[in-house]
Amino acid sequence: MSGLPTFRAVMLMVIAVLTVTVAAGGVVVILDDDLLGSVSEPAPSPARTRQASPSPSAAPRLDQIVPTAAPVKDFGEGGPGVTSTPARVLAIAAGGVPKETRLSLARLRHVQKVTVVDAGAVKVSGTGLNLLAVDPADFRSWTPQPVADQPAVWSALARGELVAEARTMRKYSMILGAMYQVDGGPRLRVAASATLGLTGVDGLVSADLGRSLGFAQGVAVLLHGKEGKIGESGVRKLLGKDAQVVLLDAAARAPKQQQPAQEQPQQVTVGRPGSYLELYKAAATRCPGLSWTVLAAIGQVESGHGRNNGPSSAGALGPMQFMPATWKHYGVDGDGDGEKDIWSPYDAVPGAANYLCANKAGQGGEKLRKAIWFYNHSWDYVNKVMSIAEAYARAYA
Repeated sequence: MSGLPTFRAVMLMVIAVLTVTVAAGGVVVILDDDLLGSVSEPAPSPARTRQASPSPSAAPRLDQIVPTAAPVKDFGEGGPGVTSTPARVLAIAAGGVPKETRLSLARLRHVQKVTVVDAGAVKVSGTGLNLLAVDPADFRSWTPQPVADQPAVWSALARGELVAEARTMRKYSMILGAMYQVDGGPRLRVAASATLGLTGVDGLVSADLGRSLGFAQGVAVLLHGKEGKIGESGVRKLLGKDAQVVLLDAAARAPKQQQPAQEQPQQVTVGRPGSYLELYKAAATRCPGLSWTVLAAIGQVESGHGRNNGPSSAGALGPMQFMPATWKHYGVDGDGDGEKDIWSPYDAVPGAANYLCANKAGQGGEKLRKAIWFYNHSWDYVNKVMSIAEAYARAYA
């Protein structure tokens, strides 16, 4: 867990703890040789005729194949001229901060701005995460300039998705674009990761979502002013002895000879997985129990991972070769751009996971084989997919 121990203690004391079940992350080991070159290709399925796939020996690895689709229309670089005024001090009160106290905080010396937001704690595989629940429009200026300038971050929050702290993403091997199930609550999609500059905070959600999750209202206070100048004692006096105060600009307060080395530039990662490997892994989280290797195997058989999108002689379309009638019922908007696009891998791959899950693929065994059979009514096809999936599992373990 990132952040100071005292910060975690107070968060857990004042905020109801929820439980999140998340697929465990891990290290992906990529072999030098292309996996597909070692997989024997059975004869084409008689159920549906397709164009020949490219030669396996020429195929790049999954992590090198970048999914392609039309750009998301409402995302892009640059914002509407928001000026970043990042928080210098973060405080967690034992209860909601009343209006009178907020006004008193604003009158403290060197304080230029004050905001109060909701906060809550959740658990991810038994590990606590601290989240702030914010209004996207109001909170935008409280983040570092690279984050404030990225519309995708704020669009994601407005849609009810999670923006995770970059360090938290790395620490827990979270997958951008993956869905995580809140126990007794909604499934949350990690839509972006960013360097938020908020010590002890692992991510942001919308205020509406925070209320639905039971977060404590109005307990997190952020103060902006001249770096290194806002007095800690004045904040503690106004918020009470049980409040915890984190100096986010502590480095600026330390003597120059004690200041830490300059950190790496702040980064924002948004939108879609950067390779088919990441895309298959993220999409598989939509169906608990379904291995990403099965999706990858189907993607290889159907289109060579987007290199032969059809239409097939039977009328199947896109990288996962959906029939339009099937897509109408099982297609999903995987990347949050407002469209269910049969041609887009960001929609088609999670759509395939949705279709397989509807046919009980997550239960494994014979039910998994039957679900694959529903995808293409041929047991030769099922055997081919399972063979390739096993090869992916060995190579990318």
